[in-house]
Amino acid sequence: MNVTTTTQATNTDVCVNIDASPVSDLLMSVYILAFIFGLIFNLLTLGPIWQQVQRQNVLGIFLLNLLLSDMLFLFTIPLWINYYRQDHHWKLGVMSCSVAGFFYYSNMYISIYLLCCISVDRCLVVTHPLRSKTHRTSRCTWAQCVAVYVVVVVLHIMVLVYDNLKDAHDDMNSNDRCYETYPLQWPVALFNLIRVALGFLIPLMVLAVSYWRVLAHVDQSPGLSAQAKRKVRLLSFGVIGIFSICFAPYHILLLIRSLVFYFIGDTTSGGKYCVFEQKMHFFFSCMLALSSLNCVVDPVLYVLVSNGVRDDMRLCWKKVRSTQTEDCALTSYAYNRGKPNNNLI
Repeated sequence: MNVTTTTQATNTDVCVNIDASPVSDLLMSVYILAFIFGLIFNLLTLGPIWQQVQRQNVLGIFLLNLLLSDMLFLFTIPLWINYYRQDHHWKLGVMSCSVAGFFYYSNMYISIYLLCCISVDRCLVVTHPLRSKTHRTSRCTWAQCVAVYVVVVVLHIMVLVYDNLKDAHDDMNSNDRCYETYPLQWPVALFNLIRVALGFLIPLMVLAVSYWRVLAHVDQSPGLSAQAKRKVRLLSFGVIGIFSICFAPYHILLLIRSLVFYFIGDTTSGGKYCVFEQKMHFFFSCMLALSSLNCVVDPVLYVLVSNGVRDDMRLCWKKVRSTQTEDCALTSYAYNRGKPNNNLI
């Protein structure tokens, strides 16, 4: 969690000035798009994914848990939209700021670790299809998902417990920022470095190795059709793409910010560190907003590559259309019964 704290400062000693600007409108637009399309895509895929879960499909279980995490995050997006509409002013109190941030960052790392679980599962299916059958059970899959939720949630709860809520909500200098307090402190910078390592770099290595093995095995497999190989490649490059677009920019800037804090250390107003943070604020805010788009691309990606989910969506769509057709036919029949038959006159 990007929990930052402020040093004791006077009203004139502000490390980063966050003024009203078009940046707020840009960020608000990104969150609005993420909320609208994320809600639509996740609701559309909920039914087909649930059908896959009822069939004890392993990928369906992972997708359901990914969808639940995305939905919990989507319900907090209106709070962030209001925050940027108010030009970076949080009018809803300290507790709501911490809770909104808790769901924001919990969703981010739950999504990252579930994507890792999916990549490892795909790798085992392709490279060791017979041996993996004993481990690829619905009970084992649910256990993995629960473990991911428990680990991520417990870690973030510990942060909230040890945080006196003033770190997340900057109420100094007549400010009411949420998770935008400057400068960093040593424990926070260290926590950011650990978060980058455990929450991004290691999962990225797991993804890269898993899909590298998958692609190598698929290319050498003569028994797979061209369509099956294309689907595997689409899944592989799609997941790596989610990491590259949604998660990588944010974590790279978080790493740079923490390292600059460690090496410069001058946190006085007008010092090198504060000048650096002032220049980075726009880009960091944009990259954080960009990470929210993972709740949009997750369902789209797996609908494209999962035959079961895609087929169930087609079936649901056909049922909806057939129901509408039957309703129209019944309505037309009832309407025509009430009219005189001019052909008999």
